[in-house]
Amino acid sequence: MPSSEAPGQERPLPVRSEPDTGPFWAATEQHRLTYQVCGSCGEIVFHPRRHCTGCLGTDLRWHESAGGGTVYTYTVIRQHGQPYFRARLPYVLGFIDLDEGFRLLAEIDAAPEAVRVGQRVAVAWEDHPGLAVPLFRPV
Repeated sequence: MPSSEAPGQERPLPVRSEPDTGPFWAATEQHRLTYQVCGSCGEIVFHPRRHCTGCLGTDLRWHESAGGGTVYTYTVIRQHGQPYFRARLPYVLGFIDLDEGFRLLAEIDAAPEAVRVGQRVAVAWEDHPGLAVPLFRPV
């Protein structure tokens, strides 16, 4: 299982000032996993953006996920060129179907042999200055 900090390396982090994803990353600082819902058509929108992927409207409202979901699929990363991730090998990356109806690509913080498709997981947080990275752990 990966540690939260690789020796001598720092995790590459997103830019909080990016206009589409900035509010998502700002919410992570308080360990809030957020997504958007269109006020016009009800479409769930994730990844964050300025328009609805269903009707192209701009009436997007932020909602908070409870953080529970199911592993849709996953892969075990065994090679990586970036130093931070190379120090964490092997690690698991998967698509998580959140209970609210959106899918998120995230690290699954578990040994590769402990992860299965269809497995229930819950959000966990890796804290950094100004934001937290959502990870998922089996429940």
